[in-house]
Amino acid sequence: MNVTIEELMTTQVMTITKHVTAGHVADLMREHKVSALPVVGPDDEPLGMVTSSDLLAGHPDAAPVSSFMSAPAYTVPLNEGPHVAARIMRNHRLHHVVVVDDHKVVGIVSAYDLLRLVEDHRYVAKQAPTPSRKQPNRR
Repeated sequence: MNVTIEELMTTQVMTITKHVTAGHVADLMREHKVSALPVVGPDDEPLGMVTSSDLLAGHPDAAPVSSFMSAPAYTVPLNEGPHVAARIMRNHRLHHVVVVDDHKVVGIVSAYDLLRLVEDHRYVAKQAPTPSRKQPNRR
C-alpha cells in the first residue's frame, strides 16, 4: 500500500512566530500537550522548530524563540512517502518534520506517526538483499 505523508500528518498544527517568548511557548506546549512547534514567517513559510527539549536549556522566559530555535526547518512535501520523512529524521536526529505544500506549513509528522504506520502493518519494509554466494578471489 502506498501511503503518503498527507495520510499520516497531524493537520491541526499550531505554529508560532520568531518573536514569541520561551515562557509563552512553554505555556502553549503544556496547555495543548504538544512537544514541537514550527516557527513560521509572515506567509506561513517554515523558518525553524522549537521543541520541548529546547526549553530544557533554561532560556529566560522573555527570550524570543528566534534566539534558540532550530533553523532551518526540515520539511517534507505533502505528497511524499513516509520513507522520505524517516530519512530526514534519521539523518538529522529529529523527532518531528514540518509538512509543506507550496512552501507553506500544512502539518507536522512525528516519529510516532511513522511507528504507528509500521505497527498497523500499512508499510512494509523491503527485504534486505541476500549476500552473494560467490567466494571472493583469494590470491
